[in-house]
Amino acid sequence: MSREIPYLKAPDEAGFRDRFETKVAHWIRRWDGAEQLLAGIVGVPLSKSSISVSGASTAPAAIRAAFNSFTTYSMEYGVDLQAFAVRDLGDIRMHATDIAECHRRIEASMHALYEALPTLVPIVIGGDHSISFPSVKAFAGRYPGRKIGIVHFDAHHDVRNYEDGGATNGTPFRGILESGLVEGRHIVQIGIRGFMNAKPYHDYVVGKGVRVFSSRDVRRMGIDPILDQALALAGEGTEAIYVSFDVDVIDQSFAPGCPAIGTGGMNPWDALDALYRLGALPQVKGIDFVCIDPSADVRNITSRLAVQFMLGFLAGMASRPG
Repeated sequence: MSREIPYLKAPDEAGFRDRFETKVAHWIRRWDGAEQLLAGIVGVPLSKSSISVSGASTAPAAIRAAFNSFTTYSMEYGVDLQAFAVRDLGDIRMHATDIAECHRRIEASMHALYEALPTLVPIVIGGDHSISFPSVKAFAGRYPGRKIGIVHFDAHHDVRNYEDGGATNGTPFRGILESGLVEGRHIVQIGIRGFMNAKPYHDYVVGKGVRVFSSRDVRRMGIDPILDQALALAGEGTEAIYVSFDVDVIDQSFAPGCPAIGTGGMNPWDALDALYRLGALPQVKGIDFVCIDPSADVRNITSRLAVQFMLGFLAGMASRPG
């Protein structure tokens, strides 16, 4: 016969529960394999393809651990997310040594998810930025014969050539452009920083028709008019928009846990506003967050920031009609 011990709380899977609030860790439960979802978390723990030292493979776990620091309610957006079906779909298993096989698995897993959940909006948690190319390949496969657009937040163009190192976190948009998956005129890059990119790579993206807004542009023009233009370009004649968010687009003072930090980046408030707007747009059907290195972080600031970005995007989704 069990005996109740005063003030001794039985353990549970996600830590302390307060009857007046719901933590994100309690809300985003494991997917049961049957429930139809608004959105799903997919971890991609890959960082072997990073051209700099990176612990980004540990980011999915660190971000999930940070779920306990946030509630589902935002007075800023006037929403409590706990009524929405967002679940954790788990991590895609990576090969121990073979990067090409890792990328093949990402594409195959995402393709299978889209078949199982045709209306799913995936929230893909990397991992380094190399994961975006196979993720976009699977995303484009949802819309055969139709065009897609991309809004890409980053300090870097990520169009390095393959001859000097193969597929890396510096090549995803080279792969996307050269594969013909997305036309350059439907790609918008936001937050690109000076003295962090080579001129030939800038010339390459401009030559492909990609619209580039620098971090200085964001500071001088404001995020809203830039996002207006980005959505017009990425959305013109396209069926769906994919968002790729490299956290190193944020200034290092706010996001120290990135493999490629630097000053002069965007501030979190502009990013949060942009992600809320993107989440509210029904045409946006997928997003990834990449290049967080928990091993270089300070008090999990960057992992927590990524959770806030994700929640801001989901708050936008909660405002979608219907």
